Order: sequence, then C-alpha cells, then structure tokens
Amino acid sequence: MTVSRDDYPISEKRPDLVRALSGKSLGEITLDAVVAGNITMADLAIHGDALRQQAEIARAANRPTLAQNFERAADLVGVPQDLVMKTYELLRPGRSSSKDDLLAMAETLRRDYGADRIAAFMEEAALVYEKRGLFKTRY
Repeated sequence: MTVSRDDYPISEKRPDLVRALSGKSLGEITLDAVVAGNITMADLAIHGDALRQQAEIARAANRPTLAQNFERAADLVGVPQDLVMKTYELLRPGRSSSKDDLLAMAETLRRDYGADRIAAFMEEAALVYEKRGLFKTRY
C-alpha cells in the first residue's frame, strides 16, 4: 500500500494500515484487551511495514536521510534484541578492534536475517572508521 505525505501521522489518518508485529490491527490493541491478558509484547512491537510506510512519507516530504533510517530500522525488526544491542555496541567509536568486527556482524545480519540495508550501513561504517582511526587500539 502506497502512502503519501498527507497520510502522516499514519496512526491517526490511516489506522487501517497500522499493524503490530503480531499482525494485530491498531484497533485490536485496547486497554480492555490488555486487562483481559490478550496483548503480548509482539502486539506492542512495530511491524517492518509500518517503518517502510514511514520511509515513504519521509521520502515524499523530501527527507531522504530520514527515509533511509526508517528502512534500516525495518531491517532490524526481525533481529533479536541482544544482536541489535551488540550491533549498536560495535558501531560505537572505539568499541571494535578492527573493521573485521563490523564486517562479520554485517555478514551475520545479511545472511541470517535478510537485513541488507543495515548490513550495507555497517560495511560503509567499517571503511569510514578505518579511515578515521576509530577502532580501539591495543597498548
């Protein structure tokens, strides 16, 4: 489904498009459902499609960098939280010892989770970090 700038914010203007990671619609996620015990963490997690729709809106609003960030975030929806945190830690300057750490994580994300955009981002970061000397040095 294509969205436009006019659909922002999607949850208000196009709630029919909003789905949780579990597949539940926005209308199914209510306080009554929470009290009844019918809501899980997957019902509160964002679906990759929602992030891709946000990317479309950002691109239509001439915000290409924001659109790319939403697309990379959509890649990460299916990645386990501990691996997301490890990836974040590797991307912090001075935390990795060489570009090989970043390249290995990029390969894992691409191979195991189909996270091509975030993998490409990490590969680019590996080159930039190497050029700028942002890897930790051993004494």
